[in-house]
Amino acid sequence: MNACQVLAWVDDARPYEEAIERRGIAGRVQLHALPRGQQPAPELLDGAKVLLAWDAPAGLLVRMPSLRWLQAQTVGAESWLARSDLRNDIVLTVARGVHRVQMPETILGALFWITKPFRHAMADQVQARWTRRMGEPLAEKTLCIVGLGTIGIELARKAQALELRVIGVSRRPVAVPHVDMVYAAAEAEQAFNQADFVVLLIPQTAENENFMNAARLAAMKPDAWLLNFARGTAVDDCALIAALNAKAIGGAILDVFREEPLPEHNPLWRTPGVLVLPHVGGLHPRRDELVAELFAANLEHWLDGEPLQGTVDRARGY
Repeated sequence: MNACQVLAWVDDARPYEEAIERRGIAGRVQLHALPRGQQPAPELLDGAKVLLAWDAPAGLLVRMPSLRWLQAQTVGAESWLARSDLRNDIVLTVARGVHRVQMPETILGALFWITKPFRHAMADQVQARWTRRMGEPLAEKTLCIVGLGTIGIELARKAQALELRVIGVSRRPVAVPHVDMVYAAAEAEQAFNQADFVVLLIPQTAENENFMNAARLAAMKPDAWLLNFARGTAVDDCALIAALNAKAIGGAILDVFREEPLPEHNPLWRTPGVLVLPHVGGLHPRRDELVAELFAANLEHWLDGEPLQGTVDRARGY
């Protein structure tokens, strides 16, 4: 049997090569590793059945007639689904799950930033000013998680351990571990009425465009905080700025934006109550190793004809 031709179009192929070796499937594949800045040879494009990549130039997939599976290094699928050259016979999988540890920790750090006096103490230190401030406890506050996927469920588990009350909003309002109550998207305002913190973790889809609109912001408590770690398109920026200027909500921590890097003229930089994070929520010092383990496991499943982890449902958009 001929070895499966795999094109790994990545800047550092070492973690992927090592993960494939550990999996014991190196003899079943022919791995061609290529830095992202280098163009694959025509014969490689013609014969590769599997592509591992962060992104690819427009029209590249047309030049890969043998391609049957595309493993994205990204967690989001929207950029791949927007391509006109993504054929129906190509299975698309994303690196779903690699943010399971880092993203919830970052969100919990944001909650501590909101409720504890660390930021004020740093400002006081610049002035050599001794000011004792009392932090708010997280225990017994209500966290509403919008989007109960891998990250949302892990965040719920960690938050419950900190004695927060956890509720959720999901496309499918079914029982979820560590979540007291799950509301449908149509019932989101009912959930927001109770929440001290609303965290967005929903994928970028047409139905989630401006999910956090003026009506849903108005449903939040006046001292509640919005945290967006999903996609910038999930929030109506104008409605959010208006709510913050009117002090209708307590504040917002934003890690994602419609345009990144966030332009210096964007009013979110200067809106009172906003903390701008430069899309760092899921960054991990060993991210390539995490994706490599996922890819190697998926590659073995592919060779054995088994279902793949992180398969994208094109109808749903994620």
